[in-house]
Amino acid sequence: MQRIEADVLITGTNDVVKNGCVLIDGTKISFAGPIESAPKQNYGDVTTNVRVIMPGMWDAHTHFLGVKTSDLSEDLRTPTAVLAARAAKDAERALAAGFTSVRETGGLGVYIAKVSAEGTLNAPHVYAAGAALSQTGGHGDVHSFPIDFVLRRFEEFWGAKVLCDGVPECLKAARSQLRSGAKLIKICASGGVLSELDHPTHQQFSGEEMKAIVEEAARAERIVAAHCHGKPGIMTALASGCKTIEHGTYLDEEAADMMIEKGAILVPTRFIFDRLLKFAKQSGLPEYAYQKLVTISDRHKEAMKLAMKKGVKIVLGTDIFTSGEETAVPWGMNAHELGHLVEAGMSPLQAIQAATSLSPETLGPQAPKSGQLKTGYDADMISVTQNPLSNPTVLASKQNITHVWKSGKLVKEPKQT
Repeated sequence: MQRIEADVLITGTNDVVKNGCVLIDGTKISFAGPIESAPKQNYGDVTTNVRVIMPGMWDAHTHFLGVKTSDLSEDLRTPTAVLAARAAKDAERALAAGFTSVRETGGLGVYIAKVSAEGTLNAPHVYAAGAALSQTGGHGDVHSFPIDFVLRRFEEFWGAKVLCDGVPECLKAARSQLRSGAKLIKICASGGVLSELDHPTHQQFSGEEMKAIVEEAARAERIVAAHCHGKPGIMTALASGCKTIEHGTYLDEEAADMMIEKGAILVPTRFIFDRLLKFAKQSGLPEYAYQKLVTISDRHKEAMKLAMKKGVKIVLGTDIFTSGEETAVPWGMNAHELGHLVEAGMSPLQAIQAATSLSPETLGPQAPKSGQLKTGYDADMISVTQNPLSNPTVLASKQNITHVWKSGKLVKEPKQT
């Protein structure tokens, strides 16, 4: 039995306990609450004393791509083995930064998930979508390369066709991702920033195609996450049954009301907007992408504030995808999104909940019992040198994350001097 005693225990819900205690039995939490209510310590129990204990954080929108630049054609020009090796290191960085779980919305995550689960890699729990499904010429396409080359490279990378047009192809693509072990399905329901020729406001996939993908996913108890900037894509994705809206740049009151009605979740990913604008030149961001980003950035910030004001459920996600601390949107900086959530109107506690207890809901029926310090939940937790309820930005520095437990195993602790 492991015992953690803390000056402050943040449960992930509205409960905050002074002089708290957490007991770990195997991979699960057997007690979390005030020290005076905890079972007595047994001989042989290992006790760790920390300043603050809280659930391990989740990033609900990430990409294990293994690229060094913001030009996604790099994916096509780099051997998959190189990309995978970089992505494995990215996963280690995420865990050290206090993220014990990630929802990976397109990339090598289905493979990282396997080596993490078997213990080969010191990485978070990975709940991956496989490939993001896109129409031909859509956000998931690479427009500057011949289509035959793109299709061959995608099949090599993901082992399946991911550009799909019409209901039969959409069904086949969704089934291919389920076959790869996907825990959710990701679609590109609008154009995007990093794709060359499409526009973020334009809807992609018809309502019929989206609905077919959603129904296919539902049969396997998976939800569909929809990349959406423009309102037409948002509204069609919601009407088709998509559970989460990623980015939501042109969300307005009507769309926000529909999200609440449908019980949908917004994953706004402000981090990537901020970082790419600041480091456009250093990151290799193509000029076409920079111009699109400048056009939509302020609108995205307004949409976040509107969603919070209206009461849309919001979960932390970053859209992190580059490898290496020197790159534009690197793994390990995931907790910087907390500052953006607070800036948009959340309290520190609400921002922490967006990174913990609310996050599993983005997986629908596949959600684990995670994100809370509660009896019977996964023993995924972190200790922090300062109280993030006073200043959540302390979570953005990995030096402030002193201990990390994943499935009850202590995977990070202070170095002995």
